[in-house]
Amino acid sequence: MSAEDPQKLIAAIEEQENRLVFTSFTETDAWRLGSLLVRLATERSLPVALDIRRGQQQLFHAALPGASADNDAWIDRKVRVVYRYAASSYLVGRRLAAKGRELDASQGVDPARYAAHGGAFPVRLPGAGVIGVVTVSGLPQADDHALVVEAIETFLAG
Repeated sequence: MSAEDPQKLIAAIEEQENRLVFTSFTETDAWRLGSLLVRLATERSLPVALDIRRGQQQLFHAALPGASADNDAWIDRKVRVVYRYAASSYLVGRRLAAKGRELDASQGVDPARYAAHGGAFPVRLPGAGVIGVVTVSGLPQADDHALVVEAIETFLAG
């Protein structure tokens, strides 16, 4: 995805969100998807923390070498964005940036609790909307987002 054209990037992220919809999402699905994320990140020696939630329940969490407690704080902030706006944290951030804005008090949120930075992607079910979030933290935001998308695409194709 090209960061050169903000509208093309936004359209590409919107297409991902429309396409990457689950038919169900169980604890077993969270384990399988989380294990896939760990495998992908481990093979690439990525210093990330990974998190999968359904509602308020954390179903999967892993911290790989190089990740820190700071990544967990970023995960919490990104997850709040997905639940509040029913969109990926990257999409929310790119939409705001395209308008020259940031996620802050002018949007009615505390930036210490919300982060519109890439890496948190909605788990969406037909007829139910956003029921969970898959998050990666530790890389530049476009890379966090891309890793989550790659894992979800692989998982849904399997």
